[in-house]
Amino acid sequence: MTKSASSMPPKPANQRAGQRRRQAAPLLAIGLEPDAALPLHRQVYFAIREAILSTRLRPGSRLPSSRALARDLSVSRNTVMAAFEQLHAEGYIEGQVGAGSFVSEELPEVSLHARIEAAKSVDTKASPGPSARGRQLAEIPSVGRFSEAFSPGLPELATFPFEDWARLLARYWRRPPKSFLIGSDAAGWRPLREALTHYLGSARAVICEPDQIFIVSGAQQAIDLTVRALVDPGDTVWVEDPGYAGLHGALEAGGAKIVGVPVDDQGLSVADGGQLSPKARMACVSPSHQFPLGVTMSLARRIELLEWARTADAFILEDDYDSEYRYSGRPLAALQGLDSDGRVIYVGTMSKVMFPGLRLGYMVVPKHLVKTFRAIRSLTDAHPTTIAQPALAEFIADGHLAAHIRRMRALYATRQAEFLKHFNALAVPNLRLQANDAGMHLVARLPASANDHFVANQALQRDVVVPALSTFYRGQAKQQGLLFGYAGVSEPVMARSLAKIAPLLASACGSS
Repeated sequence: MTKSASSMPPKPANQRAGQRRRQAAPLLAIGLEPDAALPLHRQVYFAIREAILSTRLRPGSRLPSSRALARDLSVSRNTVMAAFEQLHAEGYIEGQVGAGSFVSEELPEVSLHARIEAAKSVDTKASPGPSARGRQLAEIPSVGRFSEAFSPGLPELATFPFEDWARLLARYWRRPPKSFLIGSDAAGWRPLREALTHYLGSARAVICEPDQIFIVSGAQQAIDLTVRALVDPGDTVWVEDPGYAGLHGALEAGGAKIVGVPVDDQGLSVADGGQLSPKARMACVSPSHQFPLGVTMSLARRIELLEWARTADAFILEDDYDSEYRYSGRPLAALQGLDSDGRVIYVGTMSKVMFPGLRLGYMVVPKHLVKTFRAIRSLTDAHPTTIAQPALAEFIADGHLAAHIRRMRALYATRQAEFLKHFNALAVPNLRLQANDAGMHLVARLPASANDHFVANQALQRDVVVPALSTFYRGQAKQQGLLFGYAGVSEPVMARSLAKIAPLLASACGSS
């Protein structure tokens, strides 16, 4: 039988003192007024007492030494010592020989109680709220959380070549040059942009020069920069319906009028888009592997989309988020490589091919827009982080990235087959799921009478992430379904996780 916290004996004083000695003393924000009528030692006293009562300095916190605090405040040490003596006499602080001064574990009850009661009486309703746009953006569904099963877009992490990655990081950061510590070009470290130029040209048939590439923190930032540079408030923008929800936030923040364009088995329907809004400013597409449905835009549809953009004098944002993973046939070239008018902004990310925590992506901007994008990038966050860029440049140039993608391509093809085997073994009537020759997730279609939101929420209670397909629609014609990311899930976890939600799937399909 374990003892309750209240019955446990207190820690010996010498043990508490040892723990306290290891604490670092905080910097105290104390503003003194030398010309004020109140003596300086009283100003220091009141400032520290206020910090204690407001819990900015918590019980047990170490205070700076009187000598250090006097130096910080540009006052004599006697001034600080006089304040400390008063605080000690009133029970706010306690001192230990050789260990310094600390906020008392037990504060004067009367003053503390008064402070708590005053805090309770604050009228938070009188505080200003968010703007109308802020409230609108807060209502947009987030991308969601990651979980081993079955988060779409989560790569396999255990097989990443971390030893090679760590060696490349150490090469640059054991003794980093001053330029790395100060910052980088607004577009990113040039050797990385050069490496990406060669990689994208060979792997995706992207036609560009290093000056056209911008290093960003991910696809979200690339989309935001594109909207800032090319879309005015009130402009109409086509988005795929269903499509990537993270795109909508950047568009709505920029004041764009979003038009959802249906997706068929060849990708975004240009004909439908032309009827809904023929003079849109921009079309946002994921032609290589449409999210979330997984279809690949046909060559004929790509040419049709480029022709529309030329006629409408519009731009195209191409999100090429996981095009590296194709398991049969040869992938179509990127839409950007077919563009001869400088209308396509190409966006890619390292989150799917390496790991999400890297937070590095890239975008390829038409030559005539480079100056504009560079200026806007300088206004937002000045430049991307320099920490991983040199290592990533060598990771690409030395062939580590290409080798890793080849290994993952083979692994993900195997995992899709394993997932289909376990999924089909559930034998749930009216539940449809087909293999896909690309990507990292599959879509299971539920009957029209099902409620995919309910199923997804119930699955989440079982620690299984299966986003609801209907979440990604803007229009009324919403299909019911669930997204299953299989790439980062081992076969035992697949089987175990599917068993957890099998009753939910059967109930949703009317077979329980």
